[in-house]
Amino acid sequence: MTLEAVFDKPAFVPYLAAGDPDFEASVEYVEALADGGADIIELGLPFSEPIAEGPTIQQAIVRSLEGGMTPERFFEFVEALNVEVPLVCMTYYNLIYQFGPEDAEPVRPFVERAAEVGIEGFVVPDLPAEEADLLRGYCDEYGLDLVFIVAPTTAGDRLDRMMERVSGYVYVQARLGVTGAREELSDHTEETLARLEGYDVPKAVGFGISSGEHAEAVVAAGADGVIVGSALVDIVAEGHESGESTEMTAAKLRSLAEELKRGALAGGERRPRPEGT
Repeated sequence: MTLEAVFDKPAFVPYLAAGDPDFEASVEYVEALADGGADIIELGLPFSEPIAEGPTIQQAIVRSLEGGMTPERFFEFVEALNVEVPLVCMTYYNLIYQFGPEDAEPVRPFVERAAEVGIEGFVVPDLPAEEADLLRGYCDEYGLDLVFIVAPTTAGDRLDRMMERVSGYVYVQARLGVTGAREELSDHTEETLARLEGYDVPKAVGFGISSGEHAEAVVAAGADGVIVGSALVDIVAEGHESGESTEMTAAKLRSLAEELKRGALAGGERRPRPEGT
């Protein structure tokens, strides 16, 4: 199934940093999200300077790096997973550009290896659309999607350039700032979704969603799916810090995944139906 095809119904797209807090536990956590109803899973390949991330995900990245995560180890991690849902790699452009032999064409080795292990797309927060043609070209060659993040302030020519290059889905940033779970949803969500109405690509909203109630509200407002990271990473962090079993943490992740998926579907039921349907 292609990434875009997943959005034939409201989709739940969770994020975890691969290898947080260690390789084996992280495999179980990702599989728990798939069991809980994830439609796509974004896997973070940690980078030492994660500019788009808030403290929660920054700490997850530190734990992953301290546990030995590298780009090649990331690909081994993907191969170790027993999941049926599409997987998207979220990382920073330096890791993509530098991967592979010194005499290799930049970017190609990373995309080729990603396709080989079953990755179906990329989210690259620090890659401007104006500089994405090299990666876009290799994604097209190997059949992968390239997802861009649209902020509340993205508009005009910049938005057009981004939407010309996006595929799979667009990651709609619900608020300004960095990632992190919030108690309240941003007022920017409906405004940003309205600005994207003319573009024929699924819209998945992230940044701040932490409950089924949030997921329902976002989908009811017009989103095709929700992206949830920090609320899930918090569960991993709390389990790690308290010393609880991997099985217990995985159960908590599965439970929240089920809640978020139910919320997304409920939001779809609240949308106005076209006349005659």
